[in-house]
Amino acid sequence: MSRISTWRLALRIARRDALRAKGRSALVVAMIALPILSVTAADLAFRSGELSQAEQLTRQMGSADAEFVLANGSGPVLQSPDGEMEYHLEGDGWEDARERPADEVAAELAALLPPGTDVYSNESVEGVVHSRAGLMTATIREFDATNPVADGPFTLLRGHYPQEPGEVAATQAFLDESGLRVGSELRVKDGERGYRITGAYERPDALRTAEVLARPGAVLPLPESAGAGGYMSRTAYLADVPEGGVTWDMVVAANERGFTADSKAVLAAPPPDSEVPLYAEEDWSGYSDPGADAEAVAIVITVVSLIILEICLLAGPAFAVGARRSRRQLGLIGANGGDRRHLRAVMLASGVVLGAVAAVIGVTVGILLTLAARPLIENQLGSRFGAWDFRIPELAGIAFLAVLVGLLAALVPAVGAARSSVLESLTGRRGVRRAGRVLPVVGAVALVLGAALAIVGGLTLDSTVVVAVGSVIAELGLVALTPFLVGVFGRLGRWLPLSPRLALRDAARNRGRSAPAVAAVLAAVAGTVAVSTVMTSDDAEARAEYTAYLPEGTVSISSGTDDTSGLTRAGEIAERELPVDVRADIGQLRPGEPGCDPYSGDGCGWAEVVVPAGQECPLWEPDAASIPAAERRDLADDPRCDVDDGGTMLAVAGPELLDVLGTGGAADRAALERGEAITFSDRWIEDGSVSLEVYEREPEYGGDGEPLTPPDHEPAFPARLVETGNIPFAAVITPETAEAAGLRVVPSETYFSTTRMPSSGEQQEFEGVLADTLGVAPHVEVEDGFQSETAFGLLILSLAAMVITLGAAGIATGLAQADSEADLTTLAAVGATPRLRRTLSGLQCGLIAAMGVLLGAASGLVPALGLLLSGHRSDVAEWERSVTEGWGQGGRPELFISLPWGTFVQLIVVVPLVACLLAALLTRSRIHLARRAG
Repeated sequence: MSRISTWRLALRIARRDALRAKGRSALVVAMIALPILSVTAADLAFRSGELSQAEQLTRQMGSADAEFVLANGSGPVLQSPDGEMEYHLEGDGWEDARERPADEVAAELAALLPPGTDVYSNESVEGVVHSRAGLMTATIREFDATNPVADGPFTLLRGHYPQEPGEVAATQAFLDESGLRVGSELRVKDGERGYRITGAYERPDALRTAEVLARPGAVLPLPESAGAGGYMSRTAYLADVPEGGVTWDMVVAANERGFTADSKAVLAAPPPDSEVPLYAEEDWSGYSDPGADAEAVAIVITVVSLIILEICLLAGPAFAVGARRSRRQLGLIGANGGDRRHLRAVMLASGVVLGAVAAVIGVTVGILLTLAARPLIENQLGSRFGAWDFRIPELAGIAFLAVLVGLLAALVPAVGAARSSVLESLTGRRGVRRAGRVLPVVGAVALVLGAALAIVGGLTLDSTVVVAVGSVIAELGLVALTPFLVGVFGRLGRWLPLSPRLALRDAARNRGRSAPAVAAVLAAVAGTVAVSTVMTSDDAEARAEYTAYLPEGTVSISSGTDDTSGLTRAGEIAERELPVDVRADIGQLRPGEPGCDPYSGDGCGWAEVVVPAGQECPLWEPDAASIPAAERRDLADDPRCDVDDGGTMLAVAGPELLDVLGTGGAADRAALERGEAITFSDRWIEDGSVSLEVYEREPEYGGDGEPLTPPDHEPAFPARLVETGNIPFAAVITPETAEAAGLRVVPSETYFSTTRMPSSGEQQEFEGVLADTLGVAPHVEVEDGFQSETAFGLLILSLAAMVITLGAAGIATGLAQADSEADLTTLAAVGATPRLRRTLSGLQCGLIAAMGVLLGAASGLVPALGLLLSGHRSDVAEWERSVTEGWGQGGRPELFISLPWGTFVQLIVVVPLVACLLAALLTRSRIHLARRAG
């Protein structure tokens, strides 16, 4: 029989068997189709979200031919044709591009372009506006969106764009965040007029942007108090050329006047490098494409390989059970002249048929799900898709991967079926086979070598590729050891009651279906534990490095002027609007004339706590560059060089400040009231006292940065040390003590402890009331402490591992039930209770899940430790280099290894229990007894 005829017959037999065993076939198809579905959806979403150059330019400038930005107001600029790189040249002119009137800039730009060119300004500013709850930051844009050139950057959702100076439109993200709606009135902080919101729109490339759109000249410029983020602004000019577009010569001419440009015509047909002035500049260092990241490629290949391994581990037992259920049929083929080649073809054809079905279902459903979930995906990504981009070769490759996975999953059962004797197949006897000894030995060697490579690589090398390779080798070794370990677990059954003993012995006796399921759970849990451990350790490091200068929940209100009326009124509002507890008014020393400006230095002096001799940090001295590198690295850990020691500021406040800070005791409060200075570090104490240096006028300084004149006053106060955490100042004295020493004090801050953390709405409302009441409100901050961002990620990882674990354990349990139907019938015939079947099923599922998660948890620690050690080694090397070169600060990086105990509990305890209960609940307790054939 020719190969074509053999495979034609094999495919017919495989199709018939698939239809006959619909349950098992559906199980295999689902296991293969699910990842194919995911990959198809990811491919289509990625390709459709990857905008073409034309789509990107349309979203950037609509139907205009080019976008210009005055990037260098003081001189010419050189740029690359794609606008990605620019080089500023020195020249005369405006110091800041934002100082030039927009109309003047637009007229200058129009003069550089062909006659008849229309130029439209598109100006945006970060500002503060009133929300329903209080104040919020938003982008305020002035652009005529009714112009046809705006078709692309904006999409109108409802209502209409502003047509009058008193109208604005707002993005849906702004409306959601502010609590306003179409028809509401919008007010800018400290603005004199209100604006009616006439429509809602969105930015297709920035769906989460809170933005307000007005006509040119309607809102800007903002009041100074309404500017946010340093009054960040950007003005672009869209040019609509009558014909021909904006050429490269026009772009170069605009560069000479300080403009950079993105031109559709230039991007479509870039000029040769010889015509680009940027590339000819002698100071230009050039640019080369770094190419593909070898590390990223290695990670992708590893992930894809593990996914294929995962599917084969899950689908392989189903094919093995199918081979045993079809052994009589295979025996008949052998008895009628079929050789091993034909038997292998029959089993491999099953993988091809089921893989093909899974390919069709996975690709089709993946496309349909992506089409249906498009709005959800776009909202998660924060941008709209472009045109649907179906890459037929890629989709065909994904479908071929499904067939290949089905073929690989059927490979081992096919080889086993081909080796079975005709007599065993016809009689239904399995024979007694001893477990192989080579595979466990190979697995143990791979496990030890892979773990050693990962750990040693992390200790001695900075390459994560080495750690990844070692981790994969170790995990594959543990997978190879799984059948042996399942047998070891089976020996524990002798000390267990009947039901768990039967479950363990069944798993150990039928390792062909139980070991792959355990290995699949192992692989999924190992990945989850590895990522969770790294995330938890990074979170622990971030928590340790976080510096909170005030206790969590503390509200601070500060003012930088001598006008204390606003600060006092703000404190009264805070007591009314926020859940405050204890209030502490804090003053600072202000030597010099009353009413002087401390920021300009006009008429003001300064005062600070003196660092005693021998307590100065040598790294901050003028001759620090001469210190040997090794000594410099040692000094970085010296407490004297702690950059977070609170500075040299002296706070003037009563004992209630200690209550707000949550530090000190009754004796410390009494000492403060007696006139002593409370300090939080012995670095400031010399001979039992804390000293000040007070200059009534700003002194002149020498070349070493030290004052040339002595201080006007050097008061000293008995010191009392209070050891506590980070505090934002060096020492505290009471107002009475400062007055007795002749020191001038002005109120600067007010601290409030709170009974609970103020909510975001309460904070917005508080700041809104401050702005309405005071106009220019003091600065308000709420110490919210360290905010961990890993909880959601850990939950997703745990749920994913739980789904895979339940699926693998359920598959193995279902196969065990199908494979052990005769044994269960025999148990029922000899008097086993109906509940035994349900209990046995639940224990089979739970034990497989338990074995998998235990081995996976141990396996996942190997790559996690390797990656953490490698990352720490890299951090230490970078720290040593920075300190050696004299630009680094801070102590030596610490190694943080924190285990995700919550994830461990979920995986090791909760998941097996859930698997056991689900399997028990979903299993029929009664068995239909039937007469055995023969």
